[in-house]
This record gives sequence, structure tokens and C-alpha cells, in this order.
Amino acid sequence: MGAHEEYGRRRFDVADAVPLLLDPQGVVTGWTSEARRLLAYPAAEAVGRKLADLLTAEDAQRVPDLVERCRRDGGWTGLLTARHRDGQPVRVAARITSAEEAHGASRWLVLLSELADAPGWNMSRTVLERMVADSPVGIAIVDTDLRFVWSNAALEQFGGGPPARRLGLRFADVQPGLDAQAVEAQMRHVLETGEAVVGYEHVGHVVSAPLRETAHMLSFTRLEDDRGRPMGVYYTVVDMTERHRARQRLALLDRANENIGRSLDLTRTAQELADVTVPGLADLVTVDLLETVLRGAEVTPGPLADTDPVALRRAGHGSTEEGAPQAVVGIGEVATYPAGSPPVRCLTTGRTWHAERLGPLDRVWVTDAPGGRRSTFSELGLHSVMVVPIRARGTTLGITTLFRRHGREPFDEEDLRLAEDLVSRAAVCVDNARRYTRERDAALVLQRSLLPHRLPEQDAVEVAACYRPADELTGLGGDWYDLIPLSGARVALVVGEVPGHGIDAAAAMGQLRTAVRTLAVQDLPPEEVLAHLDDLVARSAREEGAEPGTVGSAGTQWLGSGCVYIVYDPVDGGCAMAAAGHPVPAVVHPDGSVTFVDLPQGPPLGVGGPPFEAVELSLDEGSTLALHTDGLLARSETWAVDAGRERLRGALEGAGPLEAHCRNVVDALVPARPYDDVALLMARTKRLGTEQVAAWDLDPDPALVADARRRATRQLARWGLEELAFTTELVVSELVTNAIRHAGGPIRLRLIRERALVCEVFDSGATAPHLRHPRTTDEGGRGLLLVSQLTQRWGTRFVPDGKIIWAEQSLTELAEVPVAALLE
Repeated sequence: MGAHEEYGRRRFDVADAVPLLLDPQGVVTGWTSEARRLLAYPAAEAVGRKLADLLTAEDAQRVPDLVERCRRDGGWTGLLTARHRDGQPVRVAARITSAEEAHGASRWLVLLSELADAPGWNMSRTVLERMVADSPVGIAIVDTDLRFVWSNAALEQFGGGPPARRLGLRFADVQPGLDAQAVEAQMRHVLETGEAVVGYEHVGHVVSAPLRETAHMLSFTRLEDDRGRPMGVYYTVVDMTERHRARQRLALLDRANENIGRSLDLTRTAQELADVTVPGLADLVTVDLLETVLRGAEVTPGPLADTDPVALRRAGHGSTEEGAPQAVVGIGEVATYPAGSPPVRCLTTGRTWHAERLGPLDRVWVTDAPGGRRSTFSELGLHSVMVVPIRARGTTLGITTLFRRHGREPFDEEDLRLAEDLVSRAAVCVDNARRYTRERDAALVLQRSLLPHRLPEQDAVEVAACYRPADELTGLGGDWYDLIPLSGARVALVVGEVPGHGIDAAAAMGQLRTAVRTLAVQDLPPEEVLAHLDDLVARSAREEGAEPGTVGSAGTQWLGSGCVYIVYDPVDGGCAMAAAGHPVPAVVHPDGSVTFVDLPQGPPLGVGGPPFEAVELSLDEGSTLALHTDGLLARSETWAVDAGRERLRGALEGAGPLEAHCRNVVDALVPARPYDDVALLMARTKRLGTEQVAAWDLDPDPALVADARRRATRQLARWGLEELAFTTELVVSELVTNAIRHAGGPIRLRLIRERALVCEVFDSGATAPHLRHPRTTDEGGRGLLLVSQLTQRWGTRFVPDGKIIWAEQSLTELAEVPVAALLE
């Protein structure tokens, strides 16, 4: 007979059993009222049927085997599933024994006990003790004083010795490395309330592994006597250290995903890597990058040579000790590693290097230690290390070195894999930051080449400019501004914008700015400058088959651009302006009031429309022109021009230093990340004093040329410019003579002393003179050639009633050209 059958024979509750009688073939011969209550069959239906007919199909197949076992063993005890008269299964405990009659006939007595309300098969203390004693789960019982009264052998694996040694001791006595106070608090809670505590997690260091952090899951249940009074606490312990460490690794990786690469700054990204790994993985972390990486330059893929020392730049470090005293080299400083050292090998091979235990005499690898002395790792309290190369897209960008201090377990293979995973994720962010640095540096170079480094020095206006792009990545946009010195001490003020943002718009803007500068040199009126610019844009767009709003090369990008062009004359305060699809300028008057110029709005460049119109006005000295792009007024995609103007009016009112005022206006109206590019150019007007300008009306008589020279010479003497007298006499003589000879009508001579000496001659002619290069035998034609050689620059500009021929001589770089040499 098997052990479980013997156990069933001893433990079967006969008092509650339902009896049946079977003949040797398993046919029911006796049926009781208890059997009818259990299965609902009346005796007439049950007697004469085989036992198999009263069981479910699955158990019915077992009947022949059970009969054979009963014959062999004299009986059987186990579980069966009977079939109720209504077809529902009834789970029963069955016991079959032999019932011999007096005349020798054999029958079988079947005792059935329903299990519907029973928790299971009743078991003896021997079986239960064997179950808990052999369980791999640590189990213990403490009394109401929290002293051990019983524990199984499995609890020994968690420390504290064998069960016999625990008896009478408390948790703190057998597990001094764990937080006994917290564990016993859970036990007292269970004793006082009777509420079970399931899944309580406890982390600490056990005596058997003092350097290794362990995690256990404990569950507590109160034990009660028959009257419900507490007898103690039954608790179980399961080692979940690996699961705890896996959860920590996942949490660390999640933290890395959230915190590394939040910006495109290289050093900040490196520091984020160090911050994430301390203290979760290491006690000291240093991040070193190649100099070329920090500059944003390309790094040669493949292994480096390891025969020479390698200098890296410390980009980040973190430590469990404030100030990271073990780092030796500070952030931003150079860390030089000797040839053949583990960091250099990692750079060479691109593979991780790991030392579970550093030797007590191993010295730090960095040779840049203060004072020249290289400490040992042991002196710094470090005993375990991993060096992980920072590799992205097949290129090694630097190294990350991770240390653990004494008192913490060495790095293992799991730590190594985790470090490689963390660094590989950070490497992509570092490489993205490097690429961004390269692109941004290139964009800034482009920006510096497109926008003026500083506006030219001149005496017509005081200027200040502020530029804020919408493209935060490149810092570039399609808005631009410029100040262009013109003849006669005048200046041109220009603000414009090209559709779009970023490098494409900036490149198109640079080309358009160059075109404006080229047209400005011709001294054309504002409306004519815009007309020529409009023709240029339209022609380029037609050649490329462009449509408004398309993005591509210069012609397509220019289409629909806006521009406002202003010419200011400091002699009389005259101001002429025209606009092409651009916001009108604002004028801040000397009293602080603000008005907007009533300027006819021409069409955007290249799209066609009515001709451009100019407006002329006179500005008082100290007035401020505010030229801006529409980004200064826009707060969103849908913005009202009138509301934007009122906001601008409020920001412009008042006075103060122009540079600060310009910056304050932009800060007040534009967010840090504007919806559109913004450019603001502010110009505070000046006037040349009457002592800086001298003018004479001349009759068209050749005899008066000498008088014109004398007047010019006397004026130079009053200005203290006698050294320019000889050159000026030649210029005046040539220009006045040309006016008398080729134009006729009234002539006007004007001298202007600004940063240059300007000589202007007005006549009513409509033909511009041309510079000729006469032959040696020619008797004339050398006049304008001589003027061009003696002066800094010269030219012609047309005015409504004639033209002006002008020439400038620098007052800061006085010409020292020998006149005799020029006449040869």
C-alpha cells in the first residue's frame, strides 16, 4: 500500500462518509439515503449500475485500474469526481475497502466524503512539517516577544545560522546587518492588528555578504490559539536580490533616457551622463572627450595609435563625495593618459576594459595631477574600475571611467553590461551634440558673413540694431538690416526679410543684401532702388520657374521678400523712403512721442503690382527712426497690425541710451523663442553744423574757375585742412570746368567736412561724365583720371533738376600721392 493511501486510511473522517456497497465486478448492490442526498439518485436507479456510470467520463476510465489495485492492496483512498443526477460534477474523497461476508463472498465498501466546503485533503503534522522543513522558502515562527521558536533549514541561507542556534534569539541578534527595527515593527503591527503583511521588501547587507546589497521579500501572518488569542508571528522570506538589482538597472536606464541629452550642449551632455551614474552605478565617474569632438569637428573612424600619450578634455565628472576630490583633473582641463594605459587602449580598440580589483600600488593614469605627483588608486579610496569607450556611429568620441570606493562590492559582469548600455545611449546624444556644434558653428560663420559685424562709422545717425531668429537651432533667419554710407555724408538705412527661416533663408538674405548694396552705390532714389530690386527678383524667379512660397535657390527664396529703404541727409535733415511689402517705419520724436510714417505700401519683391512710391519728410535732429520686420509685431499666426503697432508705440516711447533702448524694445515685444524672425534697426538723426558745410552759386563762366579755387582754399584754411588745399584746387578746377564746358546753366559748388572732405559740383546737365584713359599724345581727357587718383572715391548722382558730381578725400588717411607722378 502506498504512503498516501495509508495516510488517507488514517485520516479519513468515517463519521461524515456516505457508504456504498459494490460487488466484485464494481456493480452497486447497496445504496443508502445519505448516498441519495449526495448524488440525488434513488435506490431504484442506482442499484445494479456500475460505479463507472456514477463518475465523470475521465474518472470512469480509472475504475478498472482502481479495482485491480483494490484486489492487490486490499483497498484504495483518493479523490474522485462523481456525477450528480442533474449532470453536475461532485468532488468527493473516496475510500474503498474489502467487506467479506460470512459465507466467504467478497464485496467492496465505498465511503464517499464531499469536498465542496473543505479546504483540501486533511494532512498530518508529520506531512506538514516535512513540507515546511523542505521548502526552499525561508520560514520562521516567533512568539509574542518576537523570539524565534521555530525555523526551517532554508532560512539559514539568509544568514543567522542553523535553526537550533536561532531559538530564543530576536531578529537583531541573528541579522545585525539588516534593519531589524523596521522588520520587528512589521511583526508588532501584525500581532496588534491581526492584519497580514504580504510582500514587504527589505534592502540591506547581510553578514555573509557585507559588501553586497541584498533584497528580501517578507510576509507576516499572526498565529492564534483556539480562542483567537495571538501566539506569535509566522513569516516567510524570499530572496529577491536579482529582481531588485534588475529593477534598479531598469530604473537607471529610464533615468538616463529622461536626463541625458536634454540639450545639444556637449559638456552639459557629458555631465548629465556622470550625474545619472552616480551613485546608482558608481562612486566616481569621469567623462573625457577628444578635443576635436568638443570643437564639433569630424573624428577619424577606426582605431587610434596607442604608442603616444593621448590628451583628452575633461567634460564631466560626478562623485559621492562633494567636490569630487578623487577626480584629480577638473572639468574643462586636459587629462593626459600615457601610452598603453587602459584609457588609451579603450580609445584604440573601442572595447571596454574592466578591473574587478585594482592593485594597492596601482597609480592613477592621468599624468596631469597637481604638483606632478600621481597618487595610487588605493590612496584615493578606489578599488574597482570600468573604462567604457564613448562610441557612436562607428567612431570613438572619448571615454567614461567608473570607479567604486572601498566598502562597496566590485563591479561584476552585470555592472559592465549596464555601463556599456548607459554609455552607448549617452554616446548618441554626445554625437548629436557634436554634430549640432559643427552645424551651429558653420551657421554662425555664415551669419557673421551675411550680417554686418558692426555698422559703419559715420556722422549722419547714431545706430543700434537687434536681431533675434526664430530658428533656435542655427541662430539664422531671413531678416536683415544694413547701413550704407552714401555720397554727400548721407546714409541709406535698410531693413528687409526673406520668406522662411534657417540657413536657406539666411543664404538668400545675404544675396539680396548684396544686391541692395550694389544698387545703393549708384545713388538712386529709394523708389528706383526697389524697382531695380523688384526686376532682379522677378527675373531670377522666372528663370527658375518659381512660384511665391516655394523654397529652393536664390530666385525662389527671394520671391515675396519685403524691404524698406531710407535715405537720410544730415545736411538738411531730409529723409526719403520707399517700402516693398514691408511694415512702415516708426519715428520717435525728440519729445518722446511716436508716430508711424504714412508710407504707401508697395508690393512684395518679384510678385508684380503698381510702381513703388517714395515719401520725403524732414526730421528734427534727435529724432529716431525705428525700422523693423513684421516679427516684432507678431505674437502668433493670427495677429492684428493695429494691435501690434500700439504695443510697439508703447515700447518705443521714452528715451535713453539707444543700444539699451533697442534691446529693451525687442525684449518687451518678443519672447525668447519668437514665432518669426525679428530685426530692429534704430537710427537717431544728427545734423551737420553750419560750420561743416560751405556752398557757393557760380555763373557758367570759365573765368570764374579760379575764383572757385580761391574760395575752396580759403574754406580749407578756416577748417585747418591746408594740407588738402592743393588736391582740392585740382578737384574743384576739374569738376567746375567740366560743368561749364558740358552742361551750362547754373552751377553750385559745395564743400562738406565730415569724416571725409566732400567736394560737390551741381549742374543742370543730364549726362554723366565718363572716365577716360588718354594716350600720351592726347592734349586733354586727363581731368577725371586725375580726380580718381587723388581722391578716395568719386561719382555722380542724379537729382530732379540735374546731377551732382562729387569726390571725397579721407581726413583720416590723407593722400600722399605725388601729383607730378600722376601727370607724367
